[in-house]
Amino acid sequence: MVKYFLGFSVLKGSWDQVFSAFWQRYPNPYSKHVLTEDIIFREVTSDNRLVSRRLLTKTNRAPRWAEKYLPSNMARSAYIIEDSIVDPQRRTLTTFTWNISHARLMTVEERCVYGVNHENATWTEIKREAWISSNLYGLSRALQEFGLARFKTSVSKTMKGFEFVLAKMQGETPSRTLVETAKEATEKAKETALAAKEKAKDLASQAQKKQYV
Repeated sequence: MVKYFLGFSVLKGSWDQVFSAFWQRYPNPYSKHVLTEDIIFREVTSDNRLVSRRLLTKTNRAPRWAEKYLPSNMARSAYIIEDSIVDPQRRTLTTFTWNISHARLMTVEERCVYGVNHENATWTEIKREAWISSNLYGLSRALQEFGLARFKTSVSKTMKGFEFVLAKMQGETPSRTLVETAKEATEKAKETALAAKEKAKDLASQAQKKQYV
């Protein structure tokens, strides 16, 4: 059995602003649970799409009653893989995220599509889907209910964080091109590559089973 979530949101910012804010949204007052973000892979494709894979570290605690099933160093932190594709021609940003920590207890997969709002071209709409599953015998239903409740809380914080970042950008239209943004991010990735590879080596190998969105 899988819990399914479907939601639609609107951000009062242009797609260009939201695209720029997406890479700048950490840290913000609503995301103190996000500890690190490391770029594992990034490239601009021949058709000018920006493809990225990042590793996020969060203080996303498991339920107290489930902590006894986890190693002490994993009970209070979680690793998340985030794939993303930016299509500047269609003006869409598509992300797919899933947890690689606590996966034996529960898996949360999320797919988001950011696009231009059909009613107001200066706003951005988000279609958000999530699948929460667990195969832990006897506890799957409880874990799925816990996961869905936690996910809804996380979505609320994510939107508030986005709005906080956008509020600082209102009146500004990002002037950097997609290639310039990718180049800057790549340079930043080089600075942290050694540390990120060391930390992500085992985790990323598990993630290779997933496909880009």
